[in-house]
Amino acid sequence: MSAKSTVALSKENKSSRRKFFIGAGAAVGAVAVVSQTPVGKAVIQEIGSTVKSNEDGQKITAHMRKYYESTML
Repeated sequence: MSAKSTVALSKENKSSRRKFFIGAGAAVGAVAVVSQTPVGKAVIQEIGSTVKSNEDGQKITAHMRKYYESTML
C-alpha cells in the first residue's frame, strides 16, 4: 500500500467510527426516552417477570430455562 492510500483508509476509519458512536448515542437516548413511556414501562415489567431469582442469588431467565430443559437427559 502506498502512504496515500494508508492515509485515506485512516480518515475513512475515523469517520465511520465517529458515525458509529453518534448512532449508538442516538440509540441509547431513544431507548432512554421510550423506557419512560407507558409502553416502555410495560416492556420492562414483562422482562422483569421472566427473570426469576435462584436461591444462590443468580437469575434464571426464560431463555436459560428453555435451554436447561432442552439439555436434560
